[in-house]
Amino acid sequence: MKSFSVEDLHLHCKVLELHGRIKGSAVFGTVRSVNRKDNRYTQRIWRFPSDGGEPQQVTQGPGDDTSARLSPDGNRLAFLSTRSSSSQIYMLDLRGGEASQVGQFDSGVSDFKWAPDGKTLFVTAAIAVDPDARGNAGAQSPGPRDESAPEVCWKLPYKSDDAGYLLSREIHLHSLDIATGEIRRLTRGPFDVLGFDPSPNGRHLAYVRTRDGKFAHLTDLWVCDLDGSRHRRLTTTLSTVVGPSWSSDGTRLAFAGSVKQGDGESRLWLLTYPSGEPQCMVEDLEVADQQNLFWNADDDTLTLVRAWHGRHQVVEVDVHSSKVQVLVGGDRQFSAFARCAGGFAYAVDEPTRPSEVYVCRGDKEHQVGTLNPWWTDRMQLTLESRTFDVPDGRGGTESIEGWLLRKKGSQGPQPLLVDVHGGPASYALLDFDSNVFWQALCSRDWAILMLNAVGSSSYGSEFCARLSGHWGEMDLPQYLAAVAALRQEGVCDERVALVGKSYGGYLTSWAIGHTDVFRSAVVMAPVGNIETHYGTSDGGYYADPLYIGTAPEFDRHKARELSPLQFVEKASTPTLFLQGKEDERCPKCQSEELFVSLYNAGNTTCELVLYPNEGHSFLGQGKPACRVDAATRIVDWVCRHTTADTPVATRKSPMPEPAKRRPDFAHG
Repeated sequence: MKSFSVEDLHLHCKVLELHGRIKGSAVFGTVRSVNRKDNRYTQRIWRFPSDGGEPQQVTQGPGDDTSARLSPDGNRLAFLSTRSSSSQIYMLDLRGGEASQVGQFDSGVSDFKWAPDGKTLFVTAAIAVDPDARGNAGAQSPGPRDESAPEVCWKLPYKSDDAGYLLSREIHLHSLDIATGEIRRLTRGPFDVLGFDPSPNGRHLAYVRTRDGKFAHLTDLWVCDLDGSRHRRLTTTLSTVVGPSWSSDGTRLAFAGSVKQGDGESRLWLLTYPSGEPQCMVEDLEVADQQNLFWNADDDTLTLVRAWHGRHQVVEVDVHSSKVQVLVGGDRQFSAFARCAGGFAYAVDEPTRPSEVYVCRGDKEHQVGTLNPWWTDRMQLTLESRTFDVPDGRGGTESIEGWLLRKKGSQGPQPLLVDVHGGPASYALLDFDSNVFWQALCSRDWAILMLNAVGSSSYGSEFCARLSGHWGEMDLPQYLAAVAALRQEGVCDERVALVGKSYGGYLTSWAIGHTDVFRSAVVMAPVGNIETHYGTSDGGYYADPLYIGTAPEFDRHKARELSPLQFVEKASTPTLFLQGKEDERCPKCQSEELFVSLYNAGNTTCELVLYPNEGHSFLGQGKPACRVDAATRIVDWVCRHTTADTPVATRKSPMPEPAKRRPDFAHG
């Protein structure tokens, strides 16, 4: 078996999305591959036969091809392509011929769907506006903006990690006549349309849009007639609405959403059209794939992907009884999901092998060809589900789950890397793509532990919400208890390293200021100072009050109490900081404050690496060279500083006592 190289591991193909039809014999998807020479990715449309056979590449570029959508009759495939620079819609007749562009949108297309009659496409596309108009855009487009033009900020959010400055454009709904290319704009106003669904009966168009006024992070469900007339707002009490889906008779709308601002758990909601109020279908059902909620033919059940105990399951939900039936399960997660004839197709995420597509009919599952044949002669890894008894933060104990990744046949004790997931209202992501340093370390006889500690989602709302106001205080002891259990079991010894990104970066930087257990640490894109994160992050102003347990107000005293920056100067753990320089989710100042404070405090070994032109997702979605560099540095850092002869770090001062909580901030 061949060993692992970080560079080689990044060259695999990944399935980003899938699309099929319940009567179709094939599923179409976007496959991303790496162009190492040009330091970029290539995205192409592939066909995956649901009844067997090898997958086939359908489009050849130039540019990137994504978002395949089959016509209602199944004969045509529409998709987005950048072959004419900006993202535009192209049409391919599956019976033969070349793809051709349909329509022209000045600023490119973000999404589209077929009308039920197959003659029209509904499209969301950006419209240029003058930010100095402060939402009162005129009929005329202001034209292209100079790169040095002032960026006026008059509402929140005014920026986004994935898009930069937001207020010089709006995203609106359009209809596109396929035969003539004629475009009609259907929505107008100072808001963005973020999702939509035409009703199967051809009468209405449901859409999700941001709110007018001061806070545009809040979204509501709206509906209009198919010609863009009679716009009506359907929800007012939810903070987030995502992925509307009509029943076949056009009388009900299903969607994902949440009540609290900043809540990372999306529930399944149902609304009877036109006069019903939204009803939460299942209180502790977390929707994992919010864009794919499928009504079944009887209109009595919905099929979707839920997050359940750190795993993904395809489930069927009875809309009358709220009963949930598991159709597809297992110790894995899905990066893409679609329906096909007689069953479902999904791309599986697991850290033991790269992305592949599977089809399930009834209780029979089969893999559709092989996208990554190079993996077959590589070293085999095993992923084991583990349970640990840990302190619950309230004077008792509880059981939490986690994953242990090792080379097949490994015998302890091994050095152990503890990887803290982001969120914190998320769970350990079993994604090969973002975590190739796991495989590289396993090839060097390391073990990897990924925990779903308190605060993780998919284990019920109480378990998730309990961490609010107690970041670091409740979950770090659970990590330490799990490490102690593995040491006692003989899986690992004192060679333990800690790594984390986003909230994982928060807990890693909190840990080095509170414990000597970890011999080395890697902090990536962290929340290091909650007080400054509140005002500099694209979502801090509404998420941070919830997470520190003071919502709707932001308590700066509490924010300082829970910030790693207050304790980092006591740390002596060798620490590497990795940060996307253009990160707007956890801006670079968060890493800089931690690094400068630790560096100036004494002789602790530490480094800061900034990646130009990279955002929050640099580790999994950054340019290939950036991802290779980051993974290589992680492997090198923990291997150099977590060896048997590395002295255990000695804290510069005694471990700080937990901050005393004021009664009005106690949670749960």
